[in-house]
Amino acid sequence: MKIIGLAVFLLGIQMGFKSNEFLIVIISLVVGAVIGEWINLDRILNNIGFWLEKKLGSNHGSVSKGFVTATLIFVIGAMAVVGSLDSGLRGDHQVLFTKSIIDGFTSIVLTTTLGIGVMFSAIPVMLYQGSIALFATQIDLFVPADLLELLIAEITATGGVMIMAIGINMTGISTIRVANLLPGILVAACLVVIQYFLLFD
Repeated sequence: MKIIGLAVFLLGIQMGFKSNEFLIVIISLVVGAVIGEWINLDRILNNIGFWLEKKLGSNHGSVSKGFVTATLIFVIGAMAVVGSLDSGLRGDHQVLFTKSIIDGFTSIVLTTTLGIGVMFSAIPVMLYQGSIALFATQIDLFVPADLLELLIAEITATGGVMIMAIGINMTGISTIRVANLLPGILVAACLVVIQYFLLFD
């Protein structure tokens, strides 16, 4: 588990370096954490996991931990966004196919340590990526290509810090409620849009 945690931490570092404006990442994480703690997204996700755990019985290990950890790893990241946009806008599914292979191998490794809960992360991943792909045509109408590149860079970097936090949790160094940081991704998107229109007005 600790070795996998270190690998996840390294993935987060790589994602974090995608940022062009790291101040946006910092502000996004702080504001996102405040919103997330207020809503308590971590508890909501864990409650879904505990519900699944009750349905499956205690023989399958910590379903909640596997579900939450895998969901966060698979949902946060550039490939989920870029792949879904390519699929919806251009009908090019190559990035999503690549991501599915990577996620498949990752899920096998995670399942050996976190249990069957990893399998259920497929549901929020499908909803998340499917929604982006479905609304991609509308995104293309309203979001300029250069703004989209900036959005992907800062969202990826913000998500990278969250991935690092997941790695820290898996190594047992600390316990960070990563799900409560998720609003930071929306905050990053808002800040990039504001900065873009202020600079180009």
